Amino acid sequence: MDNLNQDRSQRQIATWLMVGVGMIIIQVLLGGITRLTESGLSITEWKPITGSLPPLNDAAWQAEFDKYKVTDQFKYVHQNFTLKEFKFIFFWEWFHRTWARLMGLVFLIGFIYFLVKKKFDKGMIKPMIILFLLGGLQGFIGWFMVKSGLVPEKYFVGHVELTTHFIAALGLLCYTLWFALSLVVKNEQKIINSSLKKFLLLILAILFIQLVYGGFMAGLRAAITAPTWPDINGYFLPPSFNELTPLAKNLVANPISIHFIHRGTAYLLAVLIAVWWYKGRSVNGHSLYSKLRLSLLLLVLLQVVLGILTVVNATYPNRLVLLGVSHQAVAMFLLMVTVSLLFVVRKRQ
Repeated sequence: MDNLNQDRSQRQIATWLMVGVGMIIIQVLLGGITRLTESGLSITEWKPITGSLPPLNDAAWQAEFDKYKVTDQFKYVHQNFTLKEFKFIFFWEWFHRTWARLMGLVFLIGFIYFLVKKKFDKGMIKPMIILFLLGGLQGFIGWFMVKSGLVPEKYFVGHVELTTHFIAALGLLCYTLWFALSLVVKNEQKIINSSLKKFLLLILAILFIQLVYGGFMAGLRAAITAPTWPDINGYFLPPSFNELTPLAKNLVANPISIHFIHRGTAYLLAVLIAVWWYKGRSVNGHSLYSKLRLSLLLLVLLQVVLGILTVVNATYPNRLVLLGVSHQAVAMFLLMVTVSLLFVVRKRQ
């Protein structure tokens, strides 16, 4: 009976964690919409508690608009904005922050409930503390990112800060997912294959690099610098690839170089995953593994197609928002399937 109660408690906690995973996915996508609509600097202050309510009257709206008018983004990019247009970008940044607050409440209320009901075992307390610390850190990084765009001669948030915010969110996503998997995946659902495990770790490393460069692409608006495919403005190795000095600066600050690296890494990742999928065909009789293996291949193929469509439509703002957010969503699903496979495929018992 104790084992039955423990299993039930673990399933309940895992469900709560997976709700959190879903909310993190939505939060990252809201962040993508916020970036693509250039909404991130519309709220110039960080008020974790009092900022939960939007302006409630005309005077309050005008006060927020006046604060935004001080930014260089307004002065040099959106100087013709009306109050109605400001309300549009304000909404996305406010929604992004409000969803983060709601997510924190869901985690906190769930934690208190399961703690009072004594459903946690001792081994869960440390991961829970880490989970809350990661969530708090993410909020801090988010404000640090916004501040990077609220300085003179900056029209948008810094691309390094944006990428740090993005990668930290994915770290929180993966940690929460791994925690949930540890509660519901049984030993008989795991497989032992050292070779496939090592290959997956390589894929994860390449995927991490790809996600970092995806953040750089977004922050530097690099897609619009070369809205062509399969070439990059008529070249496969663009001549401006190494125009910055020192040479290493091109790897983090040259939009064309970042564009080239992001594309090349995508092709490499697709090939590696196809090879891994082929090597993994020898493992039979494991339903969860088989579904994840097939999902990994289908997602990377879909991601390549979406990446191409995003690039060639980069000069069309409405299309870019839809395709860019879809591209970001599939990237997250690809990461989640990779992490899930790493959990299922083990080197040893």
